[in-house]
Amino acid sequence: MTILGIGFVAMLALMFLSLPVAFAILLVGTLGGYLAFGMPLVEMMGGVVWGTLNNPVMTAIPLFMLLGELLLRGGIADRMFDVLAAWLGRLPGGLLHSNIGTCALFSATSGSSVATAATVGTIALPTLGARGYPMPAALGSLAAGGTLGILIPPSVNLLVYGSLANVSVGQLFIAGVLPGLLLTGLFSLYILFAHRDAGARDPATRLPLREKLALLRFLVPPGVIFLVVMGSIYGGLATPTESAALGVIAALYFVWRQRRLTLSLLEHCFRQAARTTGMVVLVIVCALLLNVTLSMLGTTQAVTQWVGSLGLDAYLLLALLVAFYVVLGMFMDAMSMLVLTVPVAVPMVVAVGVDPVWFGIFIVVMCEIALITPPVGMNLFVVQGLRRDGGSFADVVLGSLPYVFIMLAFVAMLIVWPQIALWLPETMSG
Repeated sequence: MTILGIGFVAMLALMFLSLPVAFAILLVGTLGGYLAFGMPLVEMMGGVVWGTLNNPVMTAIPLFMLLGELLLRGGIADRMFDVLAAWLGRLPGGLLHSNIGTCALFSATSGSSVATAATVGTIALPTLGARGYPMPAALGSLAAGGTLGILIPPSVNLLVYGSLANVSVGQLFIAGVLPGLLLTGLFSLYILFAHRDAGARDPATRLPLREKLALLRFLVPPGVIFLVVMGSIYGGLATPTESAALGVIAALYFVWRQRRLTLSLLEHCFRQAARTTGMVVLVIVCALLLNVTLSMLGTTQAVTQWVGSLGLDAYLLLALLVAFYVVLGMFMDAMSMLVLTVPVAVPMVVAVGVDPVWFGIFIVVMCEIALITPPVGMNLFVVQGLRRDGGSFADVVLGSLPYVFIMLAFVAMLIVWPQIALWLPETMSG
């Protein structure tokens, strides 16, 4: 436990010195391994990392990143926002509901939170600004809506969790559906009451019913892609990686149908997908190197035994983990939190009777909270970076803060009623 505490404090200190998260993790992992066991441990790390990454499930990461880029650059995401703006714009809160709805729909075909926030923010923010929506409310809804990208399947974070915790990715994907929809509803419910006057005088959202019905055809591409990805998994036709490839093929078809499939578009999509994948995989690799050192030191077993000796029940342990993840999320990005803590946390919670599939949803929701908690909330910076009015960063922080409390309340609901996450996978499996 002492070694784990020293390593954790050292990582935070390096991050405060502006060293990138991945390199802070790498330095602590390799230096700790060298000091504890010498060069033999450092030399074996390469083989361990290769063995972990040489996993077909990991191949799905660049494919889902590419899928999100195709939806954005192919114009499919723009049409999604237009449809939801037409149907939801008359609700109290106006286009803020469209932000949440489009984020949820884009999440169901992308799998990345940052991609969701950036895509929907790029489309929606100019419109919201031009129509006089309060900027904190607009920014907060986009940052919070973007967090749905790592919960609603297909989710890259759930995929990584399944690989690290040796849990079925298919079970995790289906377990994320109901929580994702419920959290989407809670976000819209908050907007309905807290921002009911936003967009009340916006005439652009008032369309005849015939035009609204005609717009629904633009929801066919994301709907088909979602059915292809999820249906192929649960129909037993494809693995998660193969389903991601099928989703990319479907997206290419719809982009081609819109006459936007060009070499320049493909080049841009592949470049962006490669950059994003590189950042994600770098964090995973560095965290794996640290986990090699922790495993050799017996840290996981020591933590599990220590927790068992305290006599904590599942509820108290989960409450402590909520506090831990909230604090950790203030200084670390979601993927780093996930890959660093899963190898230690999963054996610990399983020892007190927590279902590992449920815990996957729990930890991903906690990672969602980390995406919008300052000072290192990734979605906060993404959405702020899309602004063109030079406004204060405090706007996006204040706008996102209520959603943090909504997600904490949702975590409490998950703990009290675990069937929110487990009912659907249990029903489909048996």
